[in-house]
Amino acid sequence: MRLAGKVALVTGSTQGIGKAITERYAVEGAAVAIVSSHSPERAEGVAAAIRDNGGKAQAFVADCAKVAEIRRLVDEVTGRLGGVDILVNNAGIMHTASIEETTEEKWDAQLDLNLKGAFFLTQACLPEFRRKGRGKVINVTSIWGIGAGPNCPAYCASKGGLENLTRALAVEIGKYNINVNSLAPGNIATPLNAHLRGPGMGAYIAQMRALTPTGRDFLQPEELTGTAVYLASADSDSVHGATVTVDAGWSAW
Repeated sequence: MRLAGKVALVTGSTQGIGKAITERYAVEGAAVAIVSSHSPERAEGVAAAIRDNGGKAQAFVADCAKVAEIRRLVDEVTGRLGGVDILVNNAGIMHTASIEETTEEKWDAQLDLNLKGAFFLTQACLPEFRRKGRGKVINVTSIWGIGAGPNCPAYCASKGGLENLTRALAVEIGKYNINVNSLAPGNIATPLNAHLRGPGMGAYIAQMRALTPTGRDFLQPEELTGTAVYLASADSDSVHGATVTVDAGWSAW
């Protein structure tokens, strides 16, 4: 098991990409912190399922857009699980809206969670990483942070900012044996984009297939987990400030 003895804090881990990563980390031997923004029942449901399968998991609740809750979360995870070795900044939100339809509220919600939250979570984990003499930070960005798409300007700005934040943190704290890297998913079937895959979206789905060299529209969250394990394991100890895309070839066009 490649993560045996490690503690992984994965935000946004009650569904989609975050849930898949925590399940895989548990199989690889890590004790995982399942985090929900508001539902202890959902977090406990995921944690219980992991424990039922022989893994180690505990449930936590925190709004990762709020600095005070971020600090409380890290303190609780450290106290209950004995530390933090791996931080996956996965919690995110996307409002599909044109520039004309983007309100200040929609802008702030996406920047606060997707970008500000990731920075302050990393900051909150830094003392524990330095105490241990090493750490792993994985920022879940997006192909819309590397390139861009229409009708989601705030989301693109938040993920593009997270891409460069990854590099900025890598050059600052890499000297402490802390790896900061990005995992950039392509089109992944999650609740975040369910509205883009529902009734009446046939033309959009066909366009996604046409724009992907492999002819795929949406990947499954589990297809990201091998990369997430690599970035969390000793195999990536010399990888700093990098972005690994898992997008079925989308960004290779």
